[in-house]
Amino acid sequence: MALNTPTLSWTGKRIWIIGASSGIGAAMAQQIMQQGALVVLSARRLERLQQVAQDHEHAFVVPFDATDTLAWRAAYQHVLAQLGGLDLVVFCAADYRPERSWEVTATAAMHTLKINLGSVYAGLETVLPAMLAQGCGGIALVASVAGYIGLPNATVYGPSKAALINLAEILYTDLHPRGLNVYLINPGFVATELTEKNSFYMPALQTAGQAAQAIWRGIRAGQFEIHFPRRFTMVLKLMRLLPYRWRFFLMKRVAP
Repeated sequence: MALNTPTLSWTGKRIWIIGASSGIGAAMAQQIMQQGALVVLSARRLERLQQVAQDHEHAFVVPFDATDTLAWRAAYQHVLAQLGGLDLVVFCAADYRPERSWEVTATAAMHTLKINLGSVYAGLETVLPAMLAQGCGGIALVASVAGYIGLPNATVYGPSKAALINLAEILYTDLHPRGLNVYLINPGFVATELTEKNSFYMPALQTAGQAAQAIWRGIRAGQFEIHFPRRFTMVLKLMRLLPYRWRFFLMKRVAP
């Protein structure tokens, strides 16, 4: 049974993707524009956004820094001027660096948390009032399977994504009774500029295009949690159920 309202057609749907200059966000934008959606592309890198929007008549580029609360307000006004309103907001902006706990610095950690988590709160403050007033629309949070359990090398990234998983659950409880859809997206390893930093083997690695297809398929079907590829994510879900003694034993075998 779908926890959200299924989407029958994307034609004319007004979608804002934050973090659309590369990776999953860019692939999502390109795929859904081809299906007739009106898409606002946002990130800090204007040239990259323009490349994604190239040759798509349904693309609107609104560059801004998602960690800047005031910038959110200005960007939202541009979005409203272009589209008049929103049917779906996708929070996809992310920062990641592989690091063990003894390699973490406070400055770098705060930067990652500000992008991965703080920008979402700034965006929610901006877009939720109008969505609640219209009584429909959707919020999609791109988290990660790194938020399921404490994985080595994800010392800051993992906790930030765990927070997004928790937040998505809260949002669904709060917003679904008021007519809004909430989607929690938990990808496994996806080949992007961020995962290029990894020096370790990434099982079940997918392309950004494959990830985007899985996400839109899940949103179209009205799923709450969209996780993929299943052959990898289900293993982590099962590990999360293990007693800590067994889980830590497995982590020692995985950690370099």
